[in-house]
Amino acid sequence: MEDAAYIEARRTWQGQLSDARLVGVTWPAEFGGPGRGPVDQVIVNQELAAAGVPGGIDVIGLGLMGPCIMVNGTAAQKERYLAPMLHGDEIWCQLFSEPAAGSDLAAVQCRARRDDDGTWRLTGQKVWTTNAQFARFGMCLARTDGDQPKHKGLTMFIVPMDADGVTVRGLRQISGEAEFNEVFLDEVAVGGDEMVVGGEGGGWGAALTVLMYERMMIGLGTEGFGYSPERFAGAVAASPRMDRESGLRTRLADVVVELLAVRFRGLESLSQLADGRVPGPEFGLAKITTVNAVIAAGDLIADVNGPDALVEPGEWAYLISFLPGLKSAGGAEPILRNTVGERVMGLPPEPRLDKKITFDELVARQREGLAA
Repeated sequence: MEDAAYIEARRTWQGQLSDARLVGVTWPAEFGGPGRGPVDQVIVNQELAAAGVPGGIDVIGLGLMGPCIMVNGTAAQKERYLAPMLHGDEIWCQLFSEPAAGSDLAAVQCRARRDDDGTWRLTGQKVWTTNAQFARFGMCLARTDGDQPKHKGLTMFIVPMDADGVTVRGLRQISGEAEFNEVFLDEVAVGGDEMVVGGEGGGWGAALTVLMYERMMIGLGTEGFGYSPERFAGAVAASPRMDRESGLRTRLADVVVELLAVRFRGLESLSQLADGRVPGPEFGLAKITTVNAVIAAGDLIADVNGPDALVEPGEWAYLISFLPGLKSAGGAEPILRNTVGERVMGLPPEPRLDKKITFDELVARQREGLAA
């Protein structure tokens, strides 16, 4: 876990990048951004990576929470939260996934109830929450009406992470870092409707906005993340084993082809975004391809270089240990493939009974099934 001095330095750096118009590049001028297009954002990310300097620390806020507030928030919420988010003054996290609601996000059981004075109180558990350990605010998806089917009766809340009843615990990864967290909400009073994004009952629509931007960020972010085919090819091409073992060359070719496909599909997507198209479910396929290709690249580098590839603080040890966790970000692969099949390719959906009954009844049936 990063210390306080490091976080403060990164927040200051994001403020300097914001002053130079190098973060939130696509944010409209009315919200403090330069109002440029997605192509400009990718170019800036590539140039920052080439210069060997980090981007903004609040990637969750800049890439996901900010756009969600722009699309779904009230005028007062935009005025209050966007400028501090852009400058790194207030870092955000995403309180979505739960132990029993990951890729099936609509199954969240975190509950929100309204007190007589209009105050909303949240109770539940969230997991795999990036940056929660130093975030000022979180955006939380909670259930406000269990008498609706599970995709309804959901509401999005802004949660002050220093509120009474919020507990954050780090989740240690195989890399040794604790970049993800589990967050416990115990009767957390978040305020009234001024803390609701998208209106009461509008949580699923607000969540979809976040998920689409998340998949786009991962699918189009390969170059900025350093996941370029040239980098991986250079890491293994010099090994004598590459000349002796044709199977290794075939594996490298597979990785390069997949990442080049993502690159050129990304260029096409950037053109669509520049024309005003909102990120759609097709970005999920770019996310799947990117993550699987980079994991395959890490496996190849480890096979070619042997144990040296896993020595800390080498170039590859962190990447190899971090990437498996990225498979779940933005939705697990089976869920994304179903979404692409149904909503992009027009294939018939799988039969689902959980959309036709209320959420409380669904939970009761699941408990009965476990008891039996």
